[in-house]
Amino acid sequence: MLETLISSKTRIKLLLKFFLNSKATSYLRGLESEFGDSTNAIRVELNRFEKAGMLTSFSKGNKKYFQANTQHPLYKDTHNLMMKYTGLDKVVDTVVENLGDIRKVYVTGAFANGMDNSHIDLVFIGELNQTIFVRIDNKNRKAYFQKYPV
Repeated sequence: MLETLISSKTRIKLLLKFFLNSKATSYLRGLESEFGDSTNAIRVELNRFEKAGMLTSFSKGNKKYFQANTQHPLYKDTHNLMMKYTGLDKVVDTVVENLGDIRKVYVTGAFANGMDNSHIDLVFIGELNQTIFVRIDNKNRKAYFQKYPV
């Protein structure tokens, strides 16, 4: 659905990269190799986001790094939209409600770094009901349980 609202695939990739994980940083050439898009297309979108104040930048050596501006008034809304787009909000809600006494949930791996991935790696902290695991139907964005014997 997001693709119908935002026509630029590069813009969507940047939104996912920077607004799922506020600590994610990257520079132009790094994004080029990660996304497989042209540097020009990425540069144009980075400049738009920076001009709008949604991304901040800093220099490290001869590279200009970008990061989400968590102080921007639209940061929280954009973050929540990206969570809903990926289905991650459903995973976290379902996990917290049904998998025991969960104190913290961490997203790790490629997805945590803002890379498009078909798998989401999660680390749970707390007392888990180990016979239940959550799966997400990405097409329908629905969370459902599978029971496994321990």
